[in-house]
Amino acid sequence: MDFAGGSNKADHLCVLVHGLWGNPNHMNNIAKTLRAQHSPDDLYLLLAKRNSGSFTYDGIELGGERVCAEIIEELKTIENNGGKIRKLSVVGYSLGGLVSRYAVGLLYAKGILDSVECMNFTTFASPHLGVRTPLKGWHNHIWNVLGARTLSMSGSQLFTIDKFRDTGRPLLSVMADPQSIFMLGLQKFRRHTLYSNIVNDRSAVYYTTCIEKTDPYKDIDRIKVNFLKDKEGVLLDAAHPFSPRPKVPAPITISSLTEMGVRWLRGIPFMVTVSVLVPIGVVAYLINSVFQTIRSTKRIKLHEGGLAGIDIREYRVPILIKEFREEVEHVYEALNNSQHQEYLADEDEDEETGMNAEDRSTMARERRMSIPTQPTLALAPCQFEMIRSLNSLKWRKYPVWIQNDRHTHAAVIVRFEKKTFNEGWVILRHYAGEEFLL
Repeated sequence: MDFAGGSNKADHLCVLVHGLWGNPNHMNNIAKTLRAQHSPDDLYLLLAKRNSGSFTYDGIELGGERVCAEIIEELKTIENNGGKIRKLSVVGYSLGGLVSRYAVGLLYAKGILDSVECMNFTTFASPHLGVRTPLKGWHNHIWNVLGARTLSMSGSQLFTIDKFRDTGRPLLSVMADPQSIFMLGLQKFRRHTLYSNIVNDRSAVYYTTCIEKTDPYKDIDRIKVNFLKDKEGVLLDAAHPFSPRPKVPAPITISSLTEMGVRWLRGIPFMVTVSVLVPIGVVAYLINSVFQTIRSTKRIKLHEGGLAGIDIREYRVPILIKEFREEVEHVYEALNNSQHQEYLADEDEDEETGMNAEDRSTMARERRMSIPTQPTLALAPCQFEMIRSLNSLKWRKYPVWIQNDRHTHAAVIVRFEKKTFNEGWVILRHYAGEEFLL
């Protein structure tokens, strides 16, 4: 059943943007849940489709321009058919959250956000700070620099090793600048909501999807998780998500041993996959990455030359106001999951080599603020600045604990029908029924 579209009576447009290697079908169950709450006479749904599949390799900038053009065309179509949109909401999943933020900035610069009431901006498992794993030393250079090369322009931007236009800064850093069109556009929305997996999201880990500099869920057994009432043990209480467990060794019982055994047995298929199939998959992944990068580069050149159906002059506005799909994804997740997060050291002169005075000052401040019970992750200086800026939006943050399936990145939005994704429906119903402002 197609849940997209709406009637001429609908005055609220909600745009849904899929993620990396994705397509509009990935957003079907979000659309289905919203439609169950709001009729076509109340809510018009647009599932963005121009950035599907390998097109997501082309970068956040190009993807944002495509989505912006799609929104503008849909607004014109609705008006030509006798309708009138007065309210706007945007929902982004995974990379789609970043593409949505870019598109919102363009809509702001073009004055479109002045003609509508901006209602909801929501992300599900979106890597707002990029996908750089908190690492130091040579591990950082191997994974965070070389790993970025496998995803074309999107990879460089997600790993924050790019230099955006003439700013000399990574795109994600520019997008979080308080004076950028992107932040000014986001500020116009009445509600900012995010949902973040606390464990097992091997595509976008907790710190980046929840815009935090610590990860209290790294060792889940050391804390007591506090769930929202009547949310079936899935959504955490945002006001008080966890509390430390008393440091008392639990007695070994038959039930605890049984639970450990069951947990170990459940992990066997995953361990077999990693040890046997991943080496084969890595080769295929790298070959595909080269192929997709070549194709992406050609598309970007066509786009830059205005030969891809979009006049880029309409979207190259001043940025600063002051002046394979599933298989490839699984391999990427396995590679990303093999890197363990590291923390800031008390002093680390080697890591600060090449940093400017401002970055060294940022790192010194973060070291002072780090506490032993929740040590600060070894993020890049630009990521700390992103956190400070983005959190000024006062996000309504919902950490979620999906336990029935390891593929939590897909389960969080029930990306496809699967029995073990049932916890995702709890999240979607919470969003559509309790978070979404009509």
